[in-house]
Amino acid sequence: MIFRITRIDGFALRMAILYAAFFAFSGIQLPYLPAWLGAKGLNAREIGIVLALPMLIRVIAVPLATRLIDRRFVDKTVLTVTAALSTVGYAIMGIAQGFLAIVAAYAAISLVSAPLLPLADSYGLRGLNARGLAYGPVRLWGSVAFILANAMGGIFLATLGAIDLVWMLTGAMAATAAATLPLPGTPDGTETIPKNRAGGGLWRSGLFVTTVVGASLIQASHAVMYGFVTLQWSAKGLDGTAIGLLWATGVVAEILLFAVAHRAVTPIGAVNMILVGGFGAVLRWTAMAFDSPVALLPVLQCLHGLSFGATHLGAMHVLARLTDRSGGATAQGDFSALQGVTFAAAMGLSGVLVERFGSSAYLAMSLVAAFGFVIAFGGQRNWREVDRV
Repeated sequence: MIFRITRIDGFALRMAILYAAFFAFSGIQLPYLPAWLGAKGLNAREIGIVLALPMLIRVIAVPLATRLIDRRFVDKTVLTVTAALSTVGYAIMGIAQGFLAIVAAYAAISLVSAPLLPLADSYGLRGLNARGLAYGPVRLWGSVAFILANAMGGIFLATLGAIDLVWMLTGAMAATAAATLPLPGTPDGTETIPKNRAGGGLWRSGLFVTTVVGASLIQASHAVMYGFVTLQWSAKGLDGTAIGLLWATGVVAEILLFAVAHRAVTPIGAVNMILVGGFGAVLRWTAMAFDSPVALLPVLQCLHGLSFGATHLGAMHVLARLTDRSGGATAQGDFSALQGVTFAAAMGLSGVLVERFGSSAYLAMSLVAAFGFVIAFGGQRNWREVDRV
């Protein structure tokens, strides 16, 4: 299947706006929600409980919700409703007082918002495939918005303090809900999903299993970096500006890969993209395990384009090809849930490893990525058969 962009397409533009709005929200939430929780008076233990909620709910709620969506609901309606309810939830959380009220509000938000990104990916891939358009150049606007929102959130925090950050989250989620409104009811013009195809038999597909398990392990290998690299770079004497630039370098590498995805995925192959990502992860974590000099860090950060970007693109293209016009939400939901499980396990392990072995903990992440590479490699023959159809 050939993906290309030969014109400015209305559907692709609307999906780019949706991704930009959602990842602007994520660019504020991921780094700054803990600061808001602290400003509301929660202690470290309580903040940890609140932040763990989405991960726990995602594992259970997303597969159930996406199966129900595949069988009974119109995609666009669910996108709008989940984003709108999440907006209301953040507004309520903004006025909540005390740990119990905040944790109850965030649990409700996590429940309704958990399927949002898997469903957006399923909806977008289905519509883009139907139009012969590439996923990467559309998805990259989410990464651009993430960087910009991250910077704006930092300015907001430094200028106005943490206590009002929740209203930035509310506004960004409201923008996400608004971005769903111009989307067509179904992405490819079909009105119904054949019920016998709505996600049925995914786990009996060897290609599906090798793809989601292999890609989940490669993505989980980022745990030590996501959890501890800022502290490690600070210990090297880097200031906040330098650390921020290093983080941005990784996201820029990801954006550049997404921009040329339509030229990369077709000749390389979707499963091979996952393998390239796994190789990039092994190389990246092995180098970081040996306390890389500061001058090498920008180069290693560029490998984020492979360890995250190539892995993500390859997995998205495999799932889009397997599900074609139906069952996409289920596939994305199961993949999202499995990523949650593997990442939670890797993050829990990484704390113990970093405490005991320091930077050498990256060697364990290298092994996790290598294991993911081996599993994904098992899907090559199945991919060649599927891609010929």
